[in-house]
Amino acid sequence: MVQKLDTLVETPSQTAGPYVHIGLMPSYCGNAGAFETEIGLSPITDGARGQIIEIVGQVIDGTGWALRDAMIESWQADAAGLYPGQPGADPKVTGHCRFGADAESGEFTLRTVKPGPTPTRAGGQQAPHIALWVVARGINIGLQTRIYFEDEDNSADPLLARIEQRPRAETLIAKKTGDGTYRFDIRLQGDGETVFLDL
Repeated sequence: MVQKLDTLVETPSQTAGPYVHIGLMPSYCGNAGAFETEIGLSPITDGARGQIIEIVGQVIDGTGWALRDAMIESWQADAAGLYPGQPGADPKVTGHCRFGADAESGEFTLRTVKPGPTPTRAGGQQAPHIALWVVARGINIGLQTRIYFEDEDNSADPLLARIEQRPRAETLIAKKTGDGTYRFDIRLQGDGETVFLDL
């Protein structure tokens, strides 16, 4: 007898586990040379146009503990707001980076060029931002979020404008800590939980 399909339930996705770093970031795991060229080591190469910045932060769980096995991918435009492959895009900006949290402190560092505003399909502009994808042990489905910058005009950004609980929009804003340096922590749950995107 055929079982009714409405009795089946979806099973959870496979957790990233500790092996995601071995496959995606072998140099990070002490296995340098596994690939001739490791993907995503830096979103820029020497000579990239624009301001070089550094963003430091942690991925923090609901207990306040920094995850020391988090892996993050970033995607972004260049300083002129152009993505790789678009006419006039900076060839020194790949726009993609893959980086991990420090195994001792749980802190991550992203060194990149500050992106410019990007156009929307409707003819407006998105404020300068960097898209992030976060995985770690216990995160069954990668989490997507964005980094915006407190020293930019974010008032007309369409994504930020859609966040109904206005104080939560602040969870997407990197705070300036110095000349070209920012702090951006990702909180998975609890007070100050980061806004995650369903993309």
